[in-house]
Amino acid sequence: MIRRRGRRWAAVLLAALGTCLALVALRPVAAAGVPLTVAARDLPGGATVAASDVRTVRVPSGSVPAGTVAAPVTRTLAGPMRRGEAFTDVRLLGPDLLDGYGPGTVAAPVRIADAEAARLLRPGDRVHVLDAPKPDAVSEARPPVPTRLVASSAPVIMVPRAADHASGQGALVVLAVDRTQAAALAGASGALSIALAGR
Repeated sequence: MIRRRGRRWAAVLLAALGTCLALVALRPVAAAGVPLTVAARDLPGGATVAASDVRTVRVPSGSVPAGTVAAPVTRTLAGPMRRGEAFTDVRLLGPDLLDGYGPGTVAAPVRIADAEAARLLRPGDRVHVLDAPKPDAVSEARPPVPTRLVASSAPVIMVPRAADHASGQGALVVLAVDRTQAAALAGASGALSIALAGR
């Protein structure tokens, strides 16, 4: 009888010990979390993501933001990113310039008169586009037409390279606008200028 009780207690102790060992073995796995691709440093908008700009961290599965991108290298940033921020589909320009924008959005090329101002832009910036009368269109007989706003808070989706505005004819910028704004931009008759809009 005593031997049977001893065997039972031994079996219970061994089972408890096995359970404890299993829990200890599983703890590092649970704590490790899931991999998440984040920016290794602060990155400017419009930059092409390089391998050195990326690092992988592990986070709890419930902390993974929607739309994460595991392989952002060679993709172009739609806007600036902070170190440690996760790469997501809205932070990266897709194969289609209008990826991530709503239905009814069109890509409108706009020639900005001040090429140096256009060079300050980055994809993801938002701008107001102003139409001002050309200097040679103003005379005593024809008073100046007031400057008018033709597009408001339009996201920049492509900016010019240095060679694109070497001719002195301004700089071409591509904006994401709705059809009404696209028509207004196409009908602008003056010199177009930009003003940065708040986010």
